[in-house]
Amino acid sequence: MIRTIADFAKTWKAEADITSRVLGALTDASLAQRVTAEDRTLGEIAWHVATSITEMMAHTGLTLAGPAHDAPTPASAAAIKAGYDEAAAALLAAVTAGWTDATLAVKDDMYGEMWARGFTLTVLVNHQIHHRGAMSVLVRQAGLVLPDIYGPTREQMAAMKG
Repeated sequence: MIRTIADFAKTWKAEADITSRVLGALTDASLAQRVTAEDRTLGEIAWHVATSITEMMAHTGLTLAGPAHDAPTPASAAAIKAGYDEAAAALLAAVTAGWTDATLAVKDDMYGEMWARGFTLTVLVNHQIHHRGAMSVLVRQAGLVLPDIYGPTREQMAAMKG
């Protein structure tokens, strides 16, 4: 669980940068990619990651700039990335400016349970990592090049050996 604002800021900056790079690899055509007819499209997953920031943090009392949870999925990959980037930056600014380490122990009603804000931030980070994994597979299935996430991609490794 995130226990300090400094730890959150460091973790969020790194993870938001990775997510933004993955979103930056998307094309408008790739947004329709899905595994099966029952599953979300790549665009729907990407938009869910973007809108979850404002939705989840509203439970803690934060009102952030960024797309509303119920906003329809844009048809543009650039609009999805812009919405994510706006919400991600707003979250970092709001938490670092308005919360203290003690604030992370405050509990809020989150989906019928009482969560410490440090736990909520941890879940939010893990949530985007979880969905980024699904997006990574769909990016590959769409024929796009995946950016590095926690290390070089196979394309980058081949170039290094090349």
